[in-house]
Amino acid sequence: MAVVIIDGSTVRDFVNDEAHFKKSVDETFAKLDLNSDGVLSRSELRKAFETMRLIESHFGIDIVTPPEQLTQLYDSIFEKFDCDKSGTVDLEEFRSEIKKILLAIADGLGSSPIQMALEDDNQNFLKQAADLEASKLHQPSPA
Repeated sequence: MAVVIIDGSTVRDFVNDEAHFKKSVDETFAKLDLNSDGVLSRSELRKAFETMRLIESHFGIDIVTPPEQLTQLYDSIFEKFDCDKSGTVDLEEFRSEIKKILLAIADGLGSSPIQMALEDDNQNFLKQAADLEASKLHQPSPA
């Protein structure tokens, strides 16, 4: 577990660093694409969100959500990601939606720094944003 301090500019800088952002999102997409067919199915995307436990917990405390309601929530998330309504989410759609989500987080944070405890697995985009910012702070300044 790592404790990081981030604000909106941390997240925005991560998204705006196109090479780093693309690499991070592409790696995440590849891990989520369990059958390696180049697209995410409804079940692959649902499995990814289930492992994040965004819906089944509230500030770390488990909550009981009826299975039908969970299915509706996951279906609505999938439909948001499936921009062309093809029934699958391709890499471009995934990258575009993750970018929107992260920029919304950046807007929400604004310039107010927050402290977060994040897993050290380096799969969390907010952790990667904090790591990118930290790497820039440790670079020697040009003379």
